[in-house]
Amino acid sequence: MADRNLELGVIGNCAISALIDSSGSIVWSCFPRLDGDPVFCALLRDNSHEGAFTVEMKDVASSTQRYVDNSAVLETLVTDSGGNTIEILDYCPRFLRFGRMFRPPTIMRRIRPVSGRPIVTVRIKPRMANGSMIPEITRGSNHMRFVGPRQVLRVTTNAPIAYLLEERSFRLGDDVWFVLGPDESVLEDVRDVGRNQLEATLDWWHTWVRGLSIPFEWQEAVIRSAITLKMCNFEETGAIVAALTTSIPEAPNTERNWDYRYCWIRDSFFVIRVLNAIGVTRTMEDYIRFITDIVDDARDGGIQPVYGITRESHLEETISPDLNGYRGMGPVRIGNQAYIQLQNDVYGSLVLACTHVFFDKRLIRQSANAALFEQLEAIGRKAEEVFELPDAGPWELRTSAAIHTFSAIMSWAACDRLAKIAAVMGRDDRVDRWRSSADRLRETILKRAWNEKRKSLVSTFDGNELDASMLLVEPLGFLEADDPRFRMTVEAIGKELKRGDFLFRYVVPDDFGRPEAAFTICTFWYIDALVALGRREEARALFETLLTRRNKHGLLSEDIAIATGELWGNYPQTYSLVGLINSAIKLSMSWEVAS
Repeated sequence: MADRNLELGVIGNCAISALIDSSGSIVWSCFPRLDGDPVFCALLRDNSHEGAFTVEMKDVASSTQRYVDNSAVLETLVTDSGGNTIEILDYCPRFLRFGRMFRPPTIMRRIRPVSGRPIVTVRIKPRMANGSMIPEITRGSNHMRFVGPRQVLRVTTNAPIAYLLEERSFRLGDDVWFVLGPDESVLEDVRDVGRNQLEATLDWWHTWVRGLSIPFEWQEAVIRSAITLKMCNFEETGAIVAALTTSIPEAPNTERNWDYRYCWIRDSFFVIRVLNAIGVTRTMEDYIRFITDIVDDARDGGIQPVYGITRESHLEETISPDLNGYRGMGPVRIGNQAYIQLQNDVYGSLVLACTHVFFDKRLIRQSANAALFEQLEAIGRKAEEVFELPDAGPWELRTSAAIHTFSAIMSWAACDRLAKIAAVMGRDDRVDRWRSSADRLRETILKRAWNEKRKSLVSTFDGNELDASMLLVEPLGFLEADDPRFRMTVEAIGKELKRGDFLFRYVVPDDFGRPEAAFTICTFWYIDALVALGRREEARALFETLLTRRNKHGLLSEDIAIATGELWGNYPQTYSLVGLINSAIKLSMSWEVAS
């Protein structure tokens, strides 16, 4: 059932999400939240029916998919060899009701006859307990219940329940609706519920998109990326997951399979920063609430690199024996052992994620800012403490540690931003304290991370290897664009890490051998660096090439195969979508020039 090139549509409502393949089958969805039990897990199974919600026609001739413009509502058209056509429409309800956001852990599905007299077979076959259990099924007059050890799902529908239970085909004469979610009764006509909530959900997404500040060029690509980033936000707590899946390999048969359904402090900072750039500040405010609670939880001041979406600190990694993996390429990991790693960049990421609120006059929170500044100063002191200590680095190496330059630069960034925040708050004594610290850290970094032989900043203090994360020194403010050391670093990285049109994170062997696929965000970082150096035409051409590597929905995963351009790694990847938006903003002509 696994689509080639991850041709999967994404629906969601900031509580749950689902991935839908080109035939209209729901092949991945976790309940009752983004990191929950993957009750639809066919994406990571060989069997094409178990763990999926499928709508089948005999002798299918073609299928097409599209999003309803500027929304997270997906339409799939399927036509059989006789010209009979159905439309499958999927969405997760999201709209304001009773003065608050209504975002239930629910998938709404409509099957509509478009032409001819189509015959369909509907199979609803969730698995539970990470694919290990077939739930008990009970029925009512208009619903089916799937009973598992920890949750019960209910499907309410106007389709014949007997045909669903027996997986028997039936002729589709009118619209059929399905409400799939918690074990709660639907007290109205399911067709009215579906239509009304569809209208309200479309209205919410259209209003949200109208509020975006987007570049003139590549508007559709930016809008689709922004909508998808929003769907990766677990809005109830403010957490942002790195991706919606687990264990899609970074490259074929490499066992580089990780669970990304959690909130990385580093990744989330990049998401927040790009959403701020396009005018989405509410997500930042919710995320700040999430991370300040994490800081309060940290008794010794130590911050993990990754947390669960309700601030779970223990994410023990296990392997599911009942899921054999994407295209059979296991293992399938549940949890992520990175939670025990030292990744010293997290302190800088926390400060950077919060910096914007001190400067944005739209956000009225002066008294709250004073308390937040105290928290951030404690984080800054921790950043100083770990500045020259070995860690796993931004790429989460599992069996080695070093003093990583990126982590050190993020410690500098914490001190640098605290000095700037202190200035805007009129705290001159704190300005001097943090500026002095930032200057000291910067001097050490330039002394120990600049490799005169390589003519580049390198991955580790006193090291020799190049690392694509050094492309971030200019946007982080560590080096100016006209600093020769930035130019030389970009040139060295382009020469050594670029393969064809794509960049690797690094090319030296790690815990699993040499990397085999390019890390998508790194190519966007390289594009941004070229723009900073004034090489705009080169950057623009590379950006246009990278856009062609998106799937048909305009989305990206974590990695790209060099030889084929195929997408690999967890999907949709927030890092990659952040990179797309950032590069589009930097490259686009202005609205004033265009109009």
